Amino acid sequence: MIPLRDDNPTTLKPIVTIGIVAVCTLVFLWQATLPPADQDRLVHGLGLVPAILFGRAELPPGLVLVPAELSLFTSMFLHAGWLHLIGNMLYLWIFGNNVEDALGHVRFVGFYLACGLAAALAQAWQAPDSTIPMVGASGAIGGVLGAYLVLFPRARVLVLLPLGLFTQVIRVPAIVVLGFWFVLQFLGGFVAGVEGAGAEEGGIAYWAHIGGFAAGAVLVAPLRRRGIGLLKGITRPRGPWG
Repeated sequence: MIPLRDDNPTTLKPIVTIGIVAVCTLVFLWQATLPPADQDRLVHGLGLVPAILFGRAELPPGLVLVPAELSLFTSMFLHAGWLHLIGNMLYLWIFGNNVEDALGHVRFVGFYLACGLAAALAQAWQAPDSTIPMVGASGAIGGVLGAYLVLFPRARVLVLLPLGLFTQVIRVPAIVVLGFWFVLQFLGGFVAGVEGAGAEEGGIAYWAHIGGFAAGAVLVAPLRRRGIGLLKGITRPRGPWG
């Protein structure tokens, strides 16, 4: 189930959402221009390594770029490949504008960073001895999804539904799309834990996604703008031209 867009209009231009997409894209393009050895140094130096964060291991001096605590934030703007970047930015583009609209620009910045922090800590706590660098915006975006679900569970989302050799494009409520996403993360994290896969199974930081989602669902209520309700269909009634 791949979301393509939602039918949920906004009243504010999503300048922060656009800015995050732009920054993540530019950072990745910069990463791609570096030699492989420098790319590896960047991922280890700016990515979150749980064992380094908790003082259970140390990076070689040549790989240290920022204090371990700062990597909780720098890791949010790195990505491991084109599919990783595109998938994250697609979800942020579709759902971030409405959450930004509900919170306002400044609060959305703090909200996004707080969700990313919660996500990183959830993943690090789950595997404190891991030396695998964690990178990507998916934990913070998980917070955006959690907030969207609390705000607009009945908003309609256009999704691409693969059906074997065929595909179908349908509209479904946001609660179905985001609920399905969350269940997949929970099952992935559970299976990884049972199999002793450690911090990441197949390169996916499931507990970061879960932690970010939970943080977003909790934080959105106290941070939303005055007059913005919860558990609604859309931000405002659609006009005659959509």
